[in-house]
Amino acid sequence: MSFLYNIFVLIHLLGMAALVGSYFMVLKAPSITEVMVWGARLQFISGLIIVGLGEGALDKNYIHAKIAVKLVLSLIIVALAEITRAKQKKGQPNPNLVHAVGGLSIATVFVAVLWT
Repeated sequence: MSFLYNIFVLIHLLGMAALVGSYFMVLKAPSITEVMVWGARLQFISGLIIVGLGEGALDKNYIHAKIAVKLVLSLIIVALAEITRAKQKKGQPNPNLVHAVGGLSIATVFVAVLWT
């Protein structure tokens, strides 16, 4: 079961790299890319699976307040990325929402690393 857990941690990290890396790539002309949307989706779903496997099968001890904060931030990031991408396709770009997605993504990384 720990192998499966590690696979989902890898997927989670790849989602973070896609989301944050894509944000840095579009800073000059802010827009939400499909890679960012899929990175946000991967982060949310793999995070749920990681916590479920860790709590259920591997007896990991998580800081539940930290997990709750990351869950809420991830849900907001996914929603903003989906909404912003849909608006862009309709010809209504909003750079402020792009920066909100990028900033919240970076904030989530800080929460993950610094909250111990």
